[in-house]
Amino acid sequence: MRQNEYCDVLVIGSGAAGLAAAARLKAEGVDDVLVLTEGLRCGTSINTGSDKQTYYKLGLCGEDADSPVRMAQTYFEAGATHGDIALAESALSARCFSHLCDIGVPFPHDAYGQYAGYKTDHDPLRRATSVGPYTSREMCLRLIDECRMRGVRFAEGFVAVRLLTEKAAEAARSDMPGRPLRCLGALAIDINHTSQISNLRSQISNLKSPTHQLTTFRQFLARDTIFAVGGPGGLYGRSVYPAGHTGGIGLALAAGARARNLPLSQFGLASVKFRWNVSGTYMQVLPRFISTAADGVSDASDFLLPVFGGDAAAMASAIFLKGYQWPFDAEKAENGSSRIDLAVREETIVRGRRVFLDFRTESPGLDVSRLSPEAHAYLANSNALDGPPISRLERMNPAAIALYREHNIDIANEPLEIALCSQHNNGGLAADAWWQSENVAHLWPIGEVNGSHGIRRPGGSALNAGQVGAYRAAEAIAAARRADAAMHHATVRTETLYSSPPPELAALLRGTRDWRAERHAIQARMDEAAGPVRSEAVLKRAAIDARAQLSAMRRDGFAIPASGPAAALEVAEALRTESLCLASIAYLEACLAEVRAGAGSRGSAIVVQDSADCTARDKATVPENQIFRSMVQETELATPDGESESGAMFAHRFSPVRPIPCPDDWFENVWRDYREGRIFQTP
Repeated sequence: MRQNEYCDVLVIGSGAAGLAAAARLKAEGVDDVLVLTEGLRCGTSINTGSDKQTYYKLGLCGEDADSPVRMAQTYFEAGATHGDIALAESALSARCFSHLCDIGVPFPHDAYGQYAGYKTDHDPLRRATSVGPYTSREMCLRLIDECRMRGVRFAEGFVAVRLLTEKAAEAARSDMPGRPLRCLGALAIDINHTSQISNLRSQISNLKSPTHQLTTFRQFLARDTIFAVGGPGGLYGRSVYPAGHTGGIGLALAAGARARNLPLSQFGLASVKFRWNVSGTYMQVLPRFISTAADGVSDASDFLLPVFGGDAAAMASAIFLKGYQWPFDAEKAENGSSRIDLAVREETIVRGRRVFLDFRTESPGLDVSRLSPEAHAYLANSNALDGPPISRLERMNPAAIALYREHNIDIANEPLEIALCSQHNNGGLAADAWWQSENVAHLWPIGEVNGSHGIRRPGGSALNAGQVGAYRAAEAIAAARRADAAMHHATVRTETLYSSPPPELAALLRGTRDWRAERHAIQARMDEAAGPVRSEAVLKRAAIDARAQLSAMRRDGFAIPASGPAAALEVAEALRTESLCLASIAYLEACLAEVRAGAGSRGSAIVVQDSADCTARDKATVPENQIFRSMVQETELATPDGESESGAMFAHRFSPVRPIPCPDDWFENVWRDYREGRIFQTP
């Protein structure tokens, strides 16, 4: 591949959202589409799932009355959500779902073609559907086939390390009102040809020579860049993201892209040896919760029982509810099922112990006849009242047992270690209702990296949002091409691009620090300060420490091996770690700003009164201030050099949410606006 690679549209990331965007662009007539990825099998979408991974869409079965506006109201009422984005996600949900069905994703329907649904969390209707534990994997496999059929180009074995930008004023274009920056593509590291890095140190030392280039780097130049890098999987040590997925939001933050609602992360119980959500049936079969010392064996105790006052039936009923109410929820933290999440967190984070699910034995003192009516009826209807839990699981969902056996874990004969883990970021980059960045022109964040969700998203809505964002971005890009045919043949400006690695990257690659130790420090800090329990004092200290760590990285650089089969990947991981550190600062500062503003406990995080260890069990929690449900938090670099007078790297503000639009739906008027291309003008 050439030193500079040109394309019309660059798609960074090959998850379900990125693949859908690439396929849709080709379908819309955009010819030259290139997907840049570390590997088609490396992303979150193709490597993750749950007991019954949910896809959320408009209701398409039975007598339930549904409409795009009604579905948008569900999104909007969750809080901190823009109404125009909620309406777009609702209006296109049926079209995107039908497309997935058409390309072979086997969503179940009845003999009459109705796609049956069920209720998921925060869902008033039966909008959810699933193909089993691997819904997003099936989506990816079918979308890869479609992309190949349509002739999408793939550049596998590349890791993006910088977004290429220029000031919009320099570009002298008229189609970017309010966007001071323009994206030109990405700088990436080639990890395919590891021999290229054998002379890395000498190349770096000779950067003063204008003709000397570090051939490990490639510039991918594009008229438009679709940014589909997924969630911030590498920020937390306790994480259910696939181990190989780190995320790339730091690249956009470093380029100056605005972010939205960064503190609104989602946490839930998950296994740690093999990262998987223990939701649904895993909880409904009433596993026994056991805490042990750090060795995983000694000092075992049934630690949950005291949390429920010694009432085994109340404890088991709450465990059952965790199947439905899997994400940690601040509203259920004091008297609801999320007490279980807090108890697990205290055992692991605060006390340094380990927690296991034991499916082999019943919880001591459990009498299933005393379960809550909901739990008792469900298990009775499933013919699964009799224990132990593994027997219930064999009756209700034997595939759940087989899934762990596929990963060399036999839950019929050994306990399953779990923790309260980072699972999803409802926030992300700020984009308009066509999924273009609010302040960087020609940058289109889609999928989880797009902050389209608010405080409480319905389960499975992330998969829908990724598909809708892909369609919206592709449709808008294609419409711009049709409106300006010259754009097809325009050359991307190259004056601001690199003839050698930029000095700041070169400095990072000729130092002494170990990127593994640095990343571990980032993740431990995020686990402690920006998890589901937060306090102002801990967040303030963590933000200071994170800024100091980033400064030290940039001052000292990373130690990189001069040669060897993994050398190129070492470079990529070192630069990823620097980007993760920057992202962690943005998240920590945003969380701190939210706490200081008085938003209180909401979503998947509670705020406690200041304490040294941020322990929730014996500290008063700060109640939610519901005024903030009508606002979104916005975050971006404070100054061009990334540091304000106060020492903070990012500026934060709260802005009112945009309401759900009430557009003119008279057919003749809609038809005219569509013919004339007015629909692509964001209000």
